[in-house]
Amino acid sequence: MERRVLIAVVLSFLVLYGYQALFVPPAPPPRTQTPQPPGTAAPAPERATPAPAPAPAAPPAETAPVVVGERGEREIVVETSTVTATLSNRGGKIVRWRLKGYQNPGGAPVDLVPSTRDADQPTPFLLRVDDEELTRRLNSALYRVSGDTAGRVDAHTNEASVVFDFEDTTGLRARKELRFDPRTYLVTFSADIRQGDRALNPTVLWGAGLGDLGAISAGGSFFTGNYTQPPQAIFHRDGEVTRIAAANLGEQPVNEGQFRFAGIDDHYFLATALNPGQARLEFRPTPLPGPGETTREFVALSITFPQAPQGVRFFFGPKQFDLLRSIDAELVRAINFGVFGWLAVPLLGALQWIHGFIGNWGWAIVLLTVGINLAIFPLRHKSVVSMRKMQALQPQLKTIQDHYKDLKVTDPARQKMNTEIMNLYREKGVNPASGCVPMLLQFPVLLAFYSMLSQSIELRGAEFGLWITDLSQPDPYYVIPVLMAVTMFWQTKITPTTTDPAQQRVMMIMPMLFTVFFLWAPSGLVIYWFVSNLWAIGQQYFTNWLIGPPAVATVRPPAERRVKKVGEGRTSGAEKRQVEP
Repeated sequence: MERRVLIAVVLSFLVLYGYQALFVPPAPPPRTQTPQPPGTAAPAPERATPAPAPAPAAPPAETAPVVVGERGEREIVVETSTVTATLSNRGGKIVRWRLKGYQNPGGAPVDLVPSTRDADQPTPFLLRVDDEELTRRLNSALYRVSGDTAGRVDAHTNEASVVFDFEDTTGLRARKELRFDPRTYLVTFSADIRQGDRALNPTVLWGAGLGDLGAISAGGSFFTGNYTQPPQAIFHRDGEVTRIAAANLGEQPVNEGQFRFAGIDDHYFLATALNPGQARLEFRPTPLPGPGETTREFVALSITFPQAPQGVRFFFGPKQFDLLRSIDAELVRAINFGVFGWLAVPLLGALQWIHGFIGNWGWAIVLLTVGINLAIFPLRHKSVVSMRKMQALQPQLKTIQDHYKDLKVTDPARQKMNTEIMNLYREKGVNPASGCVPMLLQFPVLLAFYSMLSQSIELRGAEFGLWITDLSQPDPYYVIPVLMAVTMFWQTKITPTTTDPAQQRVMMIMPMLFTVFFLWAPSGLVIYWFVSNLWAIGQQYFTNWLIGPPAVATVRPPAERRVKKVGEGRTSGAEKRQVEP
């Protein structure tokens, strides 16, 4: 019984881990008309086939005299307390979005606009309309910029507002306004596009996301890919959050509906429209050069609103729980805590609370791990005691099983074996389920803690000490994984078991398998497992001391066995019974 439960628990963990690491939820069935790729114009309601519009290209010569605009291309830098945004008056777009509080592996600020994109690929806040020529002119024009003086806008105290205006002699007029929140990663976007007296409803292009970090985090070996999420489509509709991997976007590139948020995310960062309401989303996988000679799959996004966007808020920053919650309570669901999110969230709150006192995320993990193990101490103690009792009954259980071993499984007489075993349990006061139930109750806590540590951006770039300089990255020298393997082997060796020696040797393979899984795991996760193993070992020795050594069952050798005589049994036919052991 105990062996089957242990194997079931281990296999359950492997299945859940493998599903979370290697697969993504399947895309729901399409709810829209035949999809159009993001490179074409969004269809108007009265037309079935939209006219295609090209992506922005290198600036051509102006086809009409400019009434409102500028003569030369230039960049405008907007600095807030959280980002350094670089805008271009060529098309009125964002070309760089650098986060001040986060660095890439090279030590430079993270730029969420991919720097490896081609010149003809769109960047955030370019526009597309039904007419191909108008789209080209809108995205290649040199806009007049207002809201800055010397090329910089100081937004530390006041909300920065940059306005782009353009008009030519054909009657094409465009006005874009971007307002930057000085304290968060929010930008509010408005657009007014007109051709003569006719107002146009442009599609907002975001381009490929999410930045250079997305390319790096998706790289590495097969094993590092298990712990990072590359860029993917994400949206909140009808109370559910849907995630679509880049490889699956061909099946469902277009989504329409009432959205709470919609955009692109990767493991730690998010670019999304907030409360866009009714909208049409178009996603497209976009390969871009990655580290070295590799190519990484990004996701391009375009959004069409029922009317020209006015005051639409976009979040473009880290998936930090408290920050997301302060902006919109539902936005925290962009953090993929999985099925145990209901438990991972309070664990994250506890981890942050401990970190507030000691200032080191590594030691915060250690102390929270100790706290969790203290909470489940009674469950683990009860499990060990129950397994010890089961271990003491093994000789008697084996005698009963040997008595019926020659019977077929389908033989009705085998039911007597189960009856005798249950009578033995009842006589000795042993509940066979009491050894596995406490372990199963611990299981959600362990998986929720695992999910919380693997998804929390707070650990990204956090130092523990000595050679551990980033708790979100693997141990560069594999010291912690090896120590974890040693403690797991030790724990398996001293855990009470009811299996035979051959089966025990098979169970000793599990530490080696877990070592392979955790060699490339984030070091914060491995620290958690290592400390948990140390605690379990200490508790096992404490329980052994508390309840005393296990009873040693002695079996008389065959030479001492004898046949019962008449009168020694409880019936007159006792002499006909088999040999008593």
